Amino acid sequence: MSRAANQAYLTAYLSSLAGQRQLSPHTISNYTRDLDELAGLTQGLGEGWDYAAVTHFHIRKFAAQLHSRGLSPNSIARKLSAWRGFFEWLAEQTTLASNPVDGVKAPKRAKPLPKALAADDAIHLVASGNPLAEAGSSLALCNQAMFELLYSSGLRVSELAGLDLRYTRQDGHESAGWIDFDAAEVTVTGKGNKMRNVPVGKPALQAIAAWLPQRETLLKGDQVNDISALFLTERGTRMSPRVIQLRLKHHAQSLGIASNVHPHVLRHSFASHMLQGSGDLRAVQELLGHASIAATQVYTALDFQRLAQVYDAAHPRAKKIPDK
Repeated sequence: MSRAANQAYLTAYLSSLAGQRQLSPHTISNYTRDLDELAGLTQGLGEGWDYAAVTHFHIRKFAAQLHSRGLSPNSIARKLSAWRGFFEWLAEQTTLASNPVDGVKAPKRAKPLPKALAADDAIHLVASGNPLAEAGSSLALCNQAMFELLYSSGLRVSELAGLDLRYTRQDGHESAGWIDFDAAEVTVTGKGNKMRNVPVGKPALQAIAAWLPQRETLLKGDQVNDISALFLTERGTRMSPRVIQLRLKHHAQSLGIASNVHPHVLRHSFASHMLQGSGDLRAVQELLGHASIAATQVYTALDFQRLAQVYDAAHPRAKKIPDK
């Protein structure tokens, strides 16, 4: 089979991911990179190679090559997952006998607990103004509204960036998320194109209300995507996830917080603190938009870790006996 024919299969598969499964452009980009890696590794099969000629042995060899190049177990596991999905699709299009990726596992990987701030630290982070920003400026008001909302509702940074002031559908733009002040909640579109409603706390609502007059002064142009956005840059464009990340990091540094604070730290903090306060794992799962309860259960380990630290610090029998 020619290289062009092999590439045509990859292109068709990626098109199916975008069209049928409606995966995000970012996810499609990751799949493209992983499948290009597969194509490069299969070049060693010689001229006229065919994906149907790839065997279980080849995939194990490819995984070993990736490991020898220093790729992390997480990265190898992601690539194997992408390849497995491609061969499953290919089996439906051709006479592929079996999926050569089935049974091939990535090296074992550690499962680090998500990083979460203590409740007092999280509140201090989102409620404090930036010492380096002018009080009442559009930068300060926008930042505080965004950070309060991240912690208040446990949103992903992409969900926050996608929020509109109200539901809008015009000129090719349809809101992926919006805020409802009367109901005190936000509607967001999460992974798998699934929508959910999440409550918004009073401090976050107040911070957003304080930001809205400044937002009006920043509105420019006639692009619906921008003028609909809840959060705008000082250029009048929709706030991007990357800008939110940089602003939060800079804000944390200005407060003297040493750890690397990013939006997902506030999401982890929200989940951990909600679980500590309620003990309701299913409710936290719904609030986070997790498809599987297993993804939420990691916070039970995080909560136990916190309790263990409290025990070690407070219980007389937990204290170390000094050396004689």
